[in-house]
Amino acid sequence: MAGEIVRRPQARYDLIEIWTYIAEDNEAAADRLLDRIDSILTMLSEHRHAGRARPELGEEVRSFPIGNYVVFYKPLAAGIELVRVLSGYRDIDESDFT
Repeated sequence: MAGEIVRRPQARYDLIEIWTYIAEDNEAAADRLLDRIDSILTMLSEHRHAGRARPELGEEVRSFPIGNYVVFYKPLAAGIELVRVLSGYRDIDESDFT
């Protein structure tokens, strides 16, 4: 059974930016990517510790790659909190999560 998925405002913004960038060339591809991300988020809400622990980015932050992107989340008692969705090519540090 799927757990709860809480999306932080910044994570929602990240998803909109990703969709917009891809949709400039191909709306169907943008829709497919967001569907894939939603599918992975559902899996993570059921298996909260499936992603890699990322203590260097913040307490309880975990990551999971999806194609060229990486979702960053925190486990909750009944699901996950989506913190960010960023390009896997981007250099990131703790400041991206404040």
